[in-house]
Amino acid sequence: MPLLEARDLSKSYGHGALVVADVSFSIARGETLGLVGESGSGKSTIARMVLGLIEPTSGSVLFDGQPVTGISQRTLRPLRRRMQVVFQDPFAALNPRMRVRDIIAEPLVIHRACPRSELRPRTAKLLRAVGLDDSALARYPHEFSGGQRQRINIARALALRPDLVVLDEPVSALDVSVGAQIVNLLRDLQREFALTYLFISHSMPLVRYLATNIAVLYRGRLVEYGPSMEICTAPREAYTQSLLAATPEIRA
Repeated sequence: MPLLEARDLSKSYGHGALVVADVSFSIARGETLGLVGESGSGKSTIARMVLGLIEPTSGSVLFDGQPVTGISQRTLRPLRRRMQVVFQDPFAALNPRMRVRDIIAEPLVIHRACPRSELRPRTAKLLRAVGLDDSALARYPHEFSGGQRQRINIARALALRPDLVVLDEPVSALDVSVGAQIVNLLRDLQREFALTYLFISHSMPLVRYLATNIAVLYRGRLVEYGPSMEICTAPREAYTQSLLAATPEIRA
């Protein structure tokens, strides 16, 4: 049974404007699905439906066999502990008035997942896992570089030991060299924490580097879906070919 399964997801707004149309995919435990497409293709809308933040117009999402769509917030709450997200903008995702120790500890406090006496050692351990030391705990987000902020975001996402992490363009706001470091960190963390990723990007080479399988979106529709190597070496669709040609190979 896949860890995550989307079945015929569709989402429309306003006067029937269709943002996502009949999208289906699945992700096996421990694997990465790369969801790729240009801006406005519906990638982030799919991420929000997967996380239960918005309801689809039609279709369904199953997480570990349990429905995410069409259920109450109370029923969804325990599933949310197992699904976390890392956003595109590493600064906007952090509360500038909170110290790093409180940012990382916040999910543990909200879900009552850790005694208060254990918060500091737990947050320090998470920081070390993403390549930062204990001195970061007492500092504020503005004191860090973009890459360091994204490491803090990743540490927070890992606080509850999730099964699934949705990575919504996590390196697009970073310099190429810093982004490559984050990409390699994500690969290492996937092995260390046995994570499953939904990796959203507009970069086909980046998705190829990280993903087990790739789903290509064009104007809200899935135009190609299959193993990463197969799609990147022999793409069937002209749109997929243009995405591959648009960005250079990743040398992380």
